[in-house]
Order: sequence, then C-alpha cells, then structure tokens
Amino acid sequence: MPSPDEHTRHLAATNPSPTGWFEELYVEADEGRATVPWDRDPVPALTAWARDKDGEGRTALVVGCGLGRDSELIAARGYRTTAFDIAPTAVATTRRRFPDSPVDYRVADLLSPPPEWHRAFDLVVESLTVQSLPIDLHPQATTAVTDFVAPGGTLLVIAVARDETVPEGPPWPLTPTEIQAFAQNGLHAVTVARSEDRWCAEFVRG
Repeated sequence: MPSPDEHTRHLAATNPSPTGWFEELYVEADEGRATVPWDRDPVPALTAWARDKDGEGRTALVVGCGLGRDSELIAARGYRTTAFDIAPTAVATTRRRFPDSPVDYRVADLLSPPPEWHRAFDLVVESLTVQSLPIDLHPQATTAVTDFVAPGGTLLVIAVARDETVPEGPPWPLTPTEIQAFAQNGLHAVTVARSEDRWCAEFVRG
C-alpha cells in the first residue's frame, strides 16, 4: 500500500489539472480512503511566530487553509480571520470539524482570487501552499499572495527549502530566489530565516 505522500504524488501526476487533485484527495479522505499528509498540528515556525501576537482589531487571511489547523491558531490570537481553499470538500470538512469556529472559511482559487481581497488583510499567512503547485505556477501564485497584504500589513511565508535541484513533487519546495520573490508588489523583507530544510520569512508593506 502506498504511503500518504506517495498517493498524493500519484493523484497530482494523474489529474489533468494542476490543482484538481486537491479536491480528489479531500474527497477520498472524507470517505476514509486516503490520508491528507499535511493534516497535522501547525508547523512549529507558525506556532512560535504567533505566540506573542495580539490580533485584536486586525484582519488575517490564511492561504490554502486545508483542514483548518493554521486558521484556528491565527483566530485564537484575536485576528478576524478569513481562510480559503480551492477544494470544496476541504472547506466542508473543516466547517464540520470546527462547528463553532469564528473563522470565515471560503472556497476560492489562489490563482483567481476574489477582487475584494486586493490589499485587504493586515496579516496574510502562506504556509506550504505555493510549494504544492508546479514550479511553473510559483511566480503567479507568489504575486497573488503578495496582493492580499494591506498597506502596513504583514506577510508570513513558511515553506520547505531547497537549493536548485528539482524534486519529484508535490511538493516543489522553494529556492532562495523564490522565497526572496515575495519581496515584490511593495513588500520588503523583515526576516528571511532558513532552519535546516524550512523557510520562515516575514515581509511588510510600507
């Protein structure tokens, strides 16, 4: 029996859409036929970053929220949180998992987001989502993420790191050049840290 990671790669390789396999995986997981590999506690870097944050009166957007663990963490820090995923089944499952959640869970496409989200959020959390897309979509996805950040707002990016060797994905971890590419569209880097195989980078607008 293939591992969850191997099964995920199989779905990504056989689905004709670069993002269609997400819904396929979440449907299988909802039916008990698969495991979502990233359905784990928030990554330590996000937990550490959020520990002393007070989001009272501020808005946040969680990109590619999956089954909601990161979104719930951010909401618990006081942010008025919106979270989205391209897979309707992921959103439906998350709403059932957290029936009393204050998070506004939405179905949306990072590559074609709602226009009203343009520069609308004080905090944007991008954790492991861009890297889940094929490498040729990374520039478009990166630009879309940066466009969510409001004037004076913060973007937090967490990703697996790689150098230049292209892995068999998904995921397709981010190179130093790709992580620095979030410093666009009026954003500049505050910190870009690499710890072993993981990036944790913070950017601000203005």
